[in-house]
Amino acid sequence: MDWERVKERLEAVLQSPMQISLIPEADWEHLAEEQAENLESFSRSVVRGQDVLFYLSKEHKDIRILQVSEAKLTSSERKLVELTVESKMTLEKKQWGVFLSEDERKAHQLRDWLLQQMERGSTHAELPDALASQSSLYSTKIPLLLYGDYSQNQRVSYAELKKLLESFFESEIILIPLLDKEWLILAPEGLLTSGSEEREGDEEESVEQILDALGSGLYEMLANEWVGECHLAIDYPVKPSKSLFATILKLRETIMLGRSFHVGSFIHLRWELRLEKLLHLIDEEEKAEFLEQVLRGIDHVLDAETVITLEHFFTLDCNVSETAKKLYIHRNTLLYRLDKFKNETGLDVRTFNHAVLVRLALLLYKVTKRK
Repeated sequence: MDWERVKERLEAVLQSPMQISLIPEADWEHLAEEQAENLESFSRSVVRGQDVLFYLSKEHKDIRILQVSEAKLTSSERKLVELTVESKMTLEKKQWGVFLSEDERKAHQLRDWLLQQMERGSTHAELPDALASQSSLYSTKIPLLLYGDYSQNQRVSYAELKKLLESFFESEIILIPLLDKEWLILAPEGLLTSGSEEREGDEEESVEQILDALGSGLYEMLANEWVGECHLAIDYPVKPSKSLFATILKLRETIMLGRSFHVGSFIHLRWELRLEKLLHLIDEEEKAEFLEQVLRGIDHVLDAETVITLEHFFTLDCNVSETAKKLYIHRNTLLYRLDKFKNETGLDVRTFNHAVLVRLALLLYKVTKRK
């Protein structure tokens, strides 16, 4: 690939000097693994010292990288460099005739259009009729965003993943590769009603419950039969021809919020993260001030047992009996823990106002503590 020409174009646009060099593959893997916990990290770049390194290609046991000073790049500019590199790779693949099937060719055409919208900063662009019609994107679909936590250099076959997904859904799906490790799945809306005959007579499930069950089953299958750990975001059904790009942005935000506020969770449902979305928008200083006012400098009381107890208590609508059952403890043991928390903080989570304050404080505490 002619990376020098790409570098010159980026230097002209960003007004920042760059250089192309090689680093040992082991060094890249170490940096990528070290920064994997940084939830705002980028998919094809890492930070080393005062520089950002962008992954270009693998050269035997080395990685060819594009290097630029971190101080000279904003977050948006860093993403722009990544998208430019991705676009270059996609173009080269076309020239090499890598596409093995008509489905994959259509999927990459959709990906190219999406990357163009990202570069332009567009958020509400509608798909051109030619793309929407050839991929049957006028009908309503269930959108799912899959992010695979596999090695940067591990290659995932489009055909194999699509076959695995269609086997799970027992239906044709649309699979679109996005950025590295990121896949958009568009499943048929009919999955929401399939099996309704068997459920006849039972209490009707909500759309959210069906989507939750669908996501849980898909995650379990992927974790066991694909390449290991992954994250899955799910949203309400949409018409891709009208809102494909906006839907992807929402799904990405859902994964980011889920990973930020609920470490250890791998299925992220947009409708369950509304509060987290609001909290994410609050200024960092205001978050810290709120925590100080609520916890009054005694955040040491939030040990693992207390946090787990409170989280289950809130999840079960502050129901003492149900929480005790969930935790496999005696009801009096739970009351003792809640009373102890009240004595140490002055906050009684059995009252509505205090429960709201502590619920917010717990969400913010986990994020600010990690930072």
